[in-house]
Amino acid sequence: MEHRQKMESLKHRYGRSDSRAAGGPGQGHGPGHHGKAMGGGRPKETKAVVRRLLGYLNEDKGRMMLAFFCVILNTLGTLLGSYMLRPIINTYIAPTDGSRGDAAGLARALVVMAAVYLISVAASYFQARIMLTVAQGALKRIRNDLFSKLQSLPVRYYDTNSNGDIMSRFTNDVDTIGTMLSNTLVQLFSGALSIVGTLFLMIYTNIWLTVVTIVMIPLMMKAGGAVAHRSQRYFFSQQSSLGAVNGYIEEMVTGQKVVKVFCHEDAANGEFSLLNQDLRDNQIRAQFFGGIMGPVMSSLSNLNYSLTACIGGLLCIFKNFDVGGLTVFLNFSRQFSRPINEISMQISNVFSALAGAERVFAVMDEEPEPKDDADAVVLSPMEGHVVLDHVTFGYTPEKVILKDISLYAKPGQKIAFVGSTGAGKTTITNLINRFYDIQGGAITIDGVDIRHIRRDNLRSNIAMVLQDTHLFTGTVMENIRYGRLDATDEEVIQAAKTASAHSFIMRLPHGYDTVLEGDGSNLSQGQRQLLNIARAAISKAPILILDEATSSVDTRTERHIERGMDRLMADRTTFVIAHRLSTVRNANAIMVLENGRIIERGDHDELVAMKGRYYELYTGLSRLD
Repeated sequence: MEHRQKMESLKHRYGRSDSRAAGGPGQGHGPGHHGKAMGGGRPKETKAVVRRLLGYLNEDKGRMMLAFFCVILNTLGTLLGSYMLRPIINTYIAPTDGSRGDAAGLARALVVMAAVYLISVAASYFQARIMLTVAQGALKRIRNDLFSKLQSLPVRYYDTNSNGDIMSRFTNDVDTIGTMLSNTLVQLFSGALSIVGTLFLMIYTNIWLTVVTIVMIPLMMKAGGAVAHRSQRYFFSQQSSLGAVNGYIEEMVTGQKVVKVFCHEDAANGEFSLLNQDLRDNQIRAQFFGGIMGPVMSSLSNLNYSLTACIGGLLCIFKNFDVGGLTVFLNFSRQFSRPINEISMQISNVFSALAGAERVFAVMDEEPEPKDDADAVVLSPMEGHVVLDHVTFGYTPEKVILKDISLYAKPGQKIAFVGSTGAGKTTITNLINRFYDIQGGAITIDGVDIRHIRRDNLRSNIAMVLQDTHLFTGTVMENIRYGRLDATDEEVIQAAKTASAHSFIMRLPHGYDTVLEGDGSNLSQGQRQLLNIARAAISKAPILILDEATSSVDTRTERHIERGMDRLMADRTTFVIAHRLSTVRNANAIMVLENGRIIERGDHDELVAMKGRYYELYTGLSRLD
């Protein structure tokens, strides 16, 4: 029981939208426990999912019609070629009038049959090529929509979702949709058409043998439906478990150094084994019930074939039924079962694709960031007068994080936030960026409430250097220029000099043209942070936020950076979050936070003289130094 509960807990954390239950950014009371589940389960509206998928094929209606015409041509060619056996046998091999066979006539008839089958093969080839193009076009549009949606989602979404599970929707789930669109869709249409055409020719050939075949259909349908019902449930569970495994792998690979430092390998192996076992169990169930469909239907098809052959033989003996007709009918009997078997075999692909589509559409249906107000303004230029007026905020209404926060910062000032972990320091900077909206009070910039400033205008005027570095695949020059895309090479180099990054960049194999991959894995942590600081330096944003910006830099490098940072902050409104209090001694104002409240404020000397909480933190840090 305990084993099962732990496995479900891991799936909840890594395979669903509320998997990041550890809390919001920078504190321990984030929104993770209240995320809306997305993965797993059975679609609430299967028809709606199907209609939505087919909607991505609208742009290729012409190609679709051509592909289905090729399917019709292929099906008609196959049926006609099969039926031609009857006149060939009755006329050229075993004539019903008792005469000898006709070799020359047989050769001509076989040439005609070969031509019919050749047309059928060509139609099948073109249908496959066309549908491959159509399917890939639809997948391109799905990926574009999914990626565009991710760009519009609020930061809250990424705080409450596993990166691996999001990636699983982009890869595994989209791939299953592609398999269905390129193969399954056409095979279902072709199979249905074959069933109808074969049934018509069977009735035309012999009504009594057709009755025998039709009697078997309900039995085949009932057996197939029973298997499909079980299969569908397990395919949805399989996709959800796959997302959980991917989420866990992504997190463990990213945090591998931490795993090794704390000797967590055995625990990680144990947790992964639980998730992997759950995926294995769900895959076995899904693949078993998906795979058993073929053998079940094949067995029923063989039973139908045997009954048809026995009764057909009796009709030939007692009712003068022609041998050619029996041969053709037996072939039709096999052909009639084949599309039913194929459709049954494709059911697993359909369910897997529907499960994947549901997970993809769940992301697309997430609420994006609210649109800017109709009266939202663009501040140009933005000077950087920032005021927090009695701000109250909680990641959930029930849990208030910031309580009655008020402060004022003007251009050229450096405002520092210090306090215990979870006090709400990073939360304040997230609110200034409007990553989250406050519940009470107001935040204004240059006298305008940020809720009435266009988000793109607001964020383009705020530069951030975070504790967690992130570099993109590309050159050093491109990574620094990410802070302002229209910056010249000379401006990039100057920004690197400001951040004290120029010297180490020039020692790289190709200097500023050195390509960084894997989030700058060929650089040290400190060097990556210097590039992030250079990226902020090149921005002309009047507001600068430094969240432990120098925490990954050694003390000697930090001193070099501070001189450059002073130049960088000269005319900017700067907010600094620091645990290393030596970095904030020259701040114009230091805000000491505790339990979401500002309990002390003033400059370094004033706070030390007060001998309050800041004094305790500062003197404790001095003793450690």
